[in-house]
Amino acid sequence: MRRNLAIAHRLLAAEGAFSVLLLTGSPVAEIWDMPAALEVQSLPPVVKTGAERYESREPGKLFGMVKGYREALILKLVLRDQPDIFLVDHAPAGMNGELLSTLALIRQELPQTRVVLGLRDILDSPATVRALWAEQSIQALLEEAYDDILVYGSRSLFDVAEGYGLSPAIAARLRYCGHVVAPALGRAAEPCWDVSRAAGRPVVLVTAGGGGDGFALMQAYLCGLPPPGEAAFHSVVVTGPLMPSAERDRLAQLAQARADVELVTYTTNLLPSLKAAALVVSMAGYNTTAELIALRRAAILVPRAAPRAEQLLRARQMAALGLARMVEPDENLTTRLAALIPEVLHAPPAANWARLDLGGAERVAEILAAPTLHGVSVA
Repeated sequence: MRRNLAIAHRLLAAEGAFSVLLLTGSPVAEIWDMPAALEVQSLPPVVKTGAERYESREPGKLFGMVKGYREALILKLVLRDQPDIFLVDHAPAGMNGELLSTLALIRQELPQTRVVLGLRDILDSPATVRALWAEQSIQALLEEAYDDILVYGSRSLFDVAEGYGLSPAIAARLRYCGHVVAPALGRAAEPCWDVSRAAGRPVVLVTAGGGGDGFALMQAYLCGLPPPGEAAFHSVVVTGPLMPSAERDRLAQLAQARADVELVTYTTNLLPSLKAAALVVSMAGYNTTAELIALRRAAILVPRAAPRAEQLLRARQMAALGLARMVEPDENLTTRLAALIPEVLHAPPAANWARLDLGGAERVAEILAAPTLHGVSVA
C-alpha cells in the first residue's frame, strides 16, 4: 500500500494527466488516507503462511474460491476499463498465478495496453528466486507478457539482472527507478507520540510495519529496557494494525507503569515520526528502510529470516554500506538491542546516504507518462 500509494499520488499530482484504479488485497485499506482522485477496489484478503503458500484471511473460506474470485474480479475490471497501462507490483504472475489469465487476455484482446512490472529491490536470496522463477517459467512470462520492467531500487544496492540470472533480452528492458518513498499524505505532520511525555529526551521509535509478525521484536525491546526511571531516552512502540490483540495486550502489560514507554496502535503516516525520532528500531521491509534512507535516520534493523531472505539480505547490505546497524537472527535479541541502543544513539551520523537513489515515485511517473497515456490500473 505505501509503495503504490506513493506512485499513485505522483501520477495524480499532474491534474488530468492520469486516472488511477488501485486493486488491493490489504485487509486494512480503509484506514489509509487516500488521494482524493484515486479509485480503490478491494480484493478478498489472504494471508501468507509460507513461501508461495496462502490462506484466506477470513476463517472458513476456501482459498481456491477466494483466489478464483480475485482472478475473476481483476479480469472484469480490466475488461471494463481497458487501461492504457497495467502496472503489476512485485509478483509477475500475481499471487499464486492469479494474474496469468489477465495477462493472457491483455496480450490477445487489448494489445494497446502497456503492461509494466514494478519490482522491489530485493525479492529473496538469488538462488531461491532463480529456482522459483525457473519452476514457474517467469523469465518466459517476462519476455512475453511485459513491455517494461521497473526496479524500485538502486543498482548499487542490488543488481537484479546479475542476481536473478536474467536473460540479456530481459536485462536490456530493466530500468532502475530508485527507491519509492511515500509523500507525507494527509494532515498529520506531528509525530505519533505525546511530545510532552518525551520531555525533551531522544525518542527511540520501534516499528514492524503492519505488525503481524512484529511481536518478538517489540517484546525483546521492552524486556531489554533499563529499569523505569533510568532510561536516558523515551520509547515509542507502534504495534501495527495487524498485530493480534492478545500480543498487543502482552506488550501493554510489559509497558505498564512505565512513563518512558508509549504504545501506539498504528499510524498510516509514519514519516513525521521517523523524522522526529533519534533512533528507529525496525524490521527490514522495503517501505520502512526506504523511508529511513530518505530521512537519513539512525537505525537498528532486525530482519525476519523466513519465509523469505529478502529482509536479511537488505539489512546486511544496509549495514555493509554503513547506513544502519543490524541484529542477526541467531543473536540474543533482548541482550543485543539493550547493548546497541545507547551505542547507536551516541554514534556519529552515517556518511554514505548519497549512494542510494530516492527518486523512485517521480521516475516511475515520468516513465509511465512518456507516451501519451491516460489510464492506469495498479494490481
